[in-house]
Amino acid sequence: MTEKVTHESGTGIAVRGNDIDTDQIIPARFMKVVTFDGLGQFSFFDQRFDENDDPQPHPFNRDEHEGASILVVNANFGCGSSREHAPQALARWGIDAIVGESFAEIFAGNCLALGIPTVTADAETVEALQDFVEENPDAVIEVDVAAETVRYDGETVAANVDDAQRQALVEGVWDTTALMKSNEAEIERTAQSLPYVEQ
Repeated sequence: MTEKVTHESGTGIAVRGNDIDTDQIIPARFMKVVTFDGLGQFSFFDQRFDENDDPQPHPFNRDEHEGASILVVNANFGCGSSREHAPQALARWGIDAIVGESFAEIFAGNCLALGIPTVTADAETVEALQDFVEENPDAVIEVDVAAETVRYDGETVAANVDDAQRQALVEGVWDTTALMKSNEAEIERTAQSLPYVEQ
């Protein structure tokens, strides 16, 4: 059993635009690393800096969004190549949950492997949340995975969490590596019982 993820809360940060792909989230040149440590600083790098590494207007560069942990995006976020470095970079930036109109399936699966909920809502709800986050960078956003709601500014809005994802997060069975390690003895017993495994 791993940590249960029933809800996440924190200040929000909005990144607007449909079809933001994994290469925008983490450019390929930053993926030549042995571990994922330190990837956070390269999140949205080519949108945040120009060719001379001078900062550009981007939510991830704004001081008022420092420490934000709830990312609010639009449609088909995380499309493109299936690089797991994208959610790893966001997690190391400090993102604990993502609310959007829709997500690429593999990206959502890679987020689940890190315990990051990808919560969906309709376009109008997402746009209203983005507007609120930009106008109120210090306000707390609450994402209730179990109840499938997002709370902010005294309001509770309906959201959706994929059934399998919600079950895995709420029951604490999202980290398959940790689950395997916690069942090492059972895995060893099973391995010894297999006729094609050398003893």
